Amino acid sequence: MAKVNKIQDYNFAYDFLRYYVDFALKLSYRNIKYVGREYIPRDGAVIFAPNHTNALMDALIILAIDHQPKVFVARADIFRNPTAAKILTWLKIMPIMRMRDGYEEVKKNNETIERAVDVLRDRIPFCIFPEGTHQAKHSSLPLSKGIFRIAFQAKELMPDMPLYIVPVGLRYGSFFRFRSTVRVQIGEAIEVGKFQSEHSTMAEPEQINAMRDELQERIHKSIFYIPNDEDYDAIHEICATVVKQQVKNCKYVVDGRPLKGLDAHFEANNRTKRDILRLKESNPEAAAKLIRLGEEAYNMRKAKSISLKSVSVKYTVLSRILKTLFVVTTLPYTLPVSALTLPINAVTAYLFTMIKDHAFRNSVRYLANLVLWPLLMVIYTTLAFVFLPWMWALAVVVALLPAPIIAQESWRLTRILVSDIKLLFNKPLRNKYREIKELFNQLI
Repeated sequence: MAKVNKIQDYNFAYDFLRYYVDFALKLSYRNIKYVGREYIPRDGAVIFAPNHTNALMDALIILAIDHQPKVFVARADIFRNPTAAKILTWLKIMPIMRMRDGYEEVKKNNETIERAVDVLRDRIPFCIFPEGTHQAKHSSLPLSKGIFRIAFQAKELMPDMPLYIVPVGLRYGSFFRFRSTVRVQIGEAIEVGKFQSEHSTMAEPEQINAMRDELQERIHKSIFYIPNDEDYDAIHEICATVVKQQVKNCKYVVDGRPLKGLDAHFEANNRTKRDILRLKESNPEAAAKLIRLGEEAYNMRKAKSISLKSVSVKYTVLSRILKTLFVVTTLPYTLPVSALTLPINAVTAYLFTMIKDHAFRNSVRYLANLVLWPLLMVIYTTLAFVFLPWMWALAVVVALLPAPIIAQESWRLTRILVSDIKLLFNKPLRNKYREIKELFNQLI
């Protein structure tokens, strides 16, 4: 009898390609920081439950937690094309129906649940985005019940194996900009069997609702969570305005070590958000004034296309000088390699016109660089060795290898420099931010 191939089975080509995929992912961000890997259980089956904000990049970030293979689910409509379905299955992605697809279609999820349980029984980590769709905000959507149905059925079929749902919080420095940052907070796992025992007096639907509330709370703790209401943009703007002073004034310490970088910003932003929410309850009138200033600053900044980085990140004079020198000195390199990477930029620009959801932009950029740059390198290498002496050709090839990254970094710094200059010469906006800081310090 022929062996039935399972989606979780080892595949040499997949495993080999993972090294290139993970390497390309690291180049796509200036900093990827994983916090809390010790919370990932090693004694049983694991379901990762991340928030969903940045399309494909979210899955790649989860995949890169370690080199262990992981199985994902994605919305079923992208599997309709047979070729796409084969590729997605090879990439260890399974289809799942959503309520928007209709009740009859959702019934087909039974097969997906059975396959998911089989994956978990083989102790291969399974990942499902419990929000069901993505949202490019520092917030979260209500969780769907699919992840809990899978967990409960899996636990029933493997009663002797511990099963965990692990919340994961993804916090991007920018949802839409290439070469940004991402902080990954792995939260405390929920042991499904233990949770069921502690809530044994409840019927299963009630247990699912209770577990959904618990997971939602743990995800919120793992992200920079701002309630998704009419004050979202204003609160986000206020957090960015005072983040540096919050980091400076507050000594954030974990395990006896002061927090720095992304960790310190994460704690500072969450503290500011909590302070604002408490103020809304204790002094609604004062909170409304502060939020109104935040909303005015947000509208003024967006109208002038000024980056939020210019507000939240205050570079030292030395840092600004060094960054400017980098842009100037690399210009003779950046200009020609930018021309050589034009095919990638042209393809991404074309795809952007077809995909209106900006949350897919980094995914498109990543895939374009992943696929097209090696092909362009083959073409440029061939041309170099055909038309140049081999030593010169070799030098050209070596110089071209980091071209997309250096070009992106140079243009990123140029864009930030332009934004900083816009803010410097926008006195009304700078005054608005000063008002926010002064009022915030008075009220908090």
